[in-house]
Amino acid sequence: MTKDDVIEFISSMSVLELSELVKELEEKFGVSAAAPVAFAGGPMPGAGDAGGAAEEEKTEFDVVLEAIGDKKINVIKEVRAITGLGLKEAKALVEEAPKAVKEGIPKEEAEKIKEQLEGAGAQVSVK
Repeated sequence: MTKDDVIEFISSMSVLELSELVKELEEKFGVSAAAPVAFAGGPMPGAGDAGGAAEEEKTEFDVVLEAIGDKKINVIKEVRAITGLGLKEAKALVEEAPKAVKEGIPKEEAEKIKEQLEGAGAQVSVK
């Protein structure tokens, strides 16, 4: 089997089948297909610091599921919609609360996700 055969096989798969394949590969090889997130170092040399020890404004936020509430199924559905996880993975994430649902996202997106999860009956925090 050549690389071209593998590529042809993968291109004929549905999105759901491809998602499951990626998860199986991640588990088998102990890796993650998520893109690495680069964090900014310190201030740029020569940029100057007018405020001395002024804090930088936070640009990346984490949405943390604190508690499920009494509508577990609705919360699992929302987690699946937000993360793209399968039913089993979303259920596991919900049951492991407190647990991060999404990390390193802009404030607007974090607030939107928080509203979605709270609408489903969960207790959520943005950090």
